[in-house]
Amino acid sequence: MVAKLIRFIFFGNYFIGLLAIALTIESALQLGVPLNSTPYYILIFCAPVVYYTHAYMGATRFSRSSNPRVAWFIKHQQYLRWSQWVLSAVALLAFLYLFITNSSAIRSLPWFYWAGVSFMLIVAFLYYGLLPAYFFNLNLRNTGWLKPFIIGFIWACTANVLPLILLKIELGMAFPVSELWLWLFVKNWMFCTVNAIMFDIKDYEIDANKELKTFVVRFGIHRTIFFILIPLLAIGMLSLLAFTSYERFPVKQVLMNLIPFVLTLVVAFSLHLKKPILYYLIVIDGLILLKACCGIIGASI
Repeated sequence: MVAKLIRFIFFGNYFIGLLAIALTIESALQLGVPLNSTPYYILIFCAPVVYYTHAYMGATRFSRSSNPRVAWFIKHQQYLRWSQWVLSAVALLAFLYLFITNSSAIRSLPWFYWAGVSFMLIVAFLYYGLLPAYFFNLNLRNTGWLKPFIIGFIWACTANVLPLILLKIELGMAFPVSELWLWLFVKNWMFCTVNAIMFDIKDYEIDANKELKTFVVRFGIHRTIFFILIPLLAIGMLSLLAFTSYERFPVKQVLMNLIPFVLTLVVAFSLHLKKPILYYLIVIDGLILLKACCGIIGASI
C-alpha cells in the first residue's frame, strides 16, 4: 500500500505541484512580501502537474516498457487522462477567478509585465514544442546541454517572478527589484539547473541513443559530476557566503541555506552508481523541497 502511494505521488508528478508551492512560499518569506491568494496556489499546483505529465501521455501508445515510470503510466492511462482533465479544469477555474476578480488591475499592468509573462510562457511552451509547427517549429527539450538551464529558468520564474506579478495585480505592490531579488532568482535558477543535470544522468543511455548532446552524453557521468556539478555547487556555496556576508545575514540563516548545497554534493557523489528511477524522483527532486524548507526556516529565524 505504501509503495503504491509513493508511486502514485512521484510517478504521477503530484510531488512537482508541491515543489512549486514550496518554492513560491520560500521566495515570499525571503523577500518579506505577502503570500499569494489561495486560488493562485491552487493554480500553481495544478499547472506544473499537468505540464510535466503531458510529456508521458504519449507513452500510453506502447504496450510494453522496461522503464517503471512509463510502465506505470501505461497501466494507469485511463486514470491519468481523467486526472489531466480534472487538474486542467481546476487550473482553468482558478485562472478565470483570478482574471475576473482582478480584471481591471490586469488591464492596467505596465507593458513590461506583459512582456515578462509572455516570454516565460513562450519558453515553457517551446520546451515541449507545444506551439503549432507552422508558427514556430522548435522543441527546446531536444537542445541537449541547454535543456537543464531552460528547466532551471522556468522554475526560477515560477518561484521568483510569477508570484510577484500576482501580488502586483492583487495588492498593487510594486515588483521588488533589488539585489536580494536578483540573487534569489539566480540562486533558484542555478540550483534547479544542477538538479536537472543530475536528472540527465538517469537518461544517459536513452539520450546517447537519440544523439541528444546533454552534458552527461558529452562528458560522461564521471566528468559531469566532477567538472560540472561539483564546480557549479561550489560556486553556489561561495556566492551564498559572499552575498550573505555582504548583506550581514544572521549566521543561523546562512547555515540553513547551506544545507541543501552540502546535501546536493553528497547526492551528486552517489550518482556514480546506477540508481532506480524513484531515487531520482524522491531524493533528487526532494533536494528542491529541502532547499525550500531550509529557506523558509532560515527566513523565519
